[in-house]
Amino acid sequence: MRYEEYTVEGRNAVTEAFRAGKTVDKLYIQDGCHDGAINTIRRLAGKQGCMINYVSKERLDQMSATGKHQGVIAQTAAYAYAEVKDILEIAKSRGEEPFLFLLDEIEDPHNLGAIIRTANLCGAHGVIIPKRRAAGLTAAAVRASAGAVNYTPVAKVTNLGKTMEELKEKGIWFVCADMGGEVMYRQNLTGPIGLVIGNEGSGVSRLVREKCDYVASIPMHGDIDSLNASVAAGVLAYEIVRQRKYQK
Repeated sequence: MRYEEYTVEGRNAVTEAFRAGKTVDKLYIQDGCHDGAINTIRRLAGKQGCMINYVSKERLDQMSATGKHQGVIAQTAAYAYAEVKDILEIAKSRGEEPFLFLLDEIEDPHNLGAIIRTANLCGAHGVIIPKRRAAGLTAAAVRASAGAVNYTPVAKVTNLGKTMEELKEKGIWFVCADMGGEVMYRQNLTGPIGLVIGNEGSGVSRLVREKCDYVASIPMHGDIDSLNASVAAGVLAYEIVRQRKYQK
């Protein structure tokens, strides 16, 4: 891991980051540390729903830029997160049917940033990511978005499946990307829609896939059988754009 300007090291610094209301995307605690200060940080992380990674002292030493991590390093969000209702309000204000990206455990911040950039360029109203086991708005993700985070809101939710159920009640339906689905060109991808993109290695999780109304596949004609997650998101997103905007 490369040290980012939004990385916070040391017990007091991490504690104050939580108490100041900073969103901590990932928290690294030295395995075996159970003293009062560390337990306080754990409680604060629990209140925020922050993912805790227990790692060795050697790993923390490698991550640390100061050499004074005191058994704890936090990665804070470089940008503030929006609420899902904020994203829906953007669609309403534009007089458009909602078009959302939902990312199921995208772990690479560069993929996250690239997908946010694609979401902006294809006119999507926002991106929704889960709190756990996923990349957040770190400095690396912000850089990879090439400025798109300034215009395309990102909401962070505790449970992606539950959020999908709530959005279904508002008339939004969901399509996920999976090689086992129907070819995207044969599907009706119009109307209020959420595009679900899965993890770089394992794809869309079973629980999230079960919430989807359709499963779409991208035709493959080469010698390998998969696309990078951000590339797959772009291909599917622009088929949605074609059908929404240009299909007669």
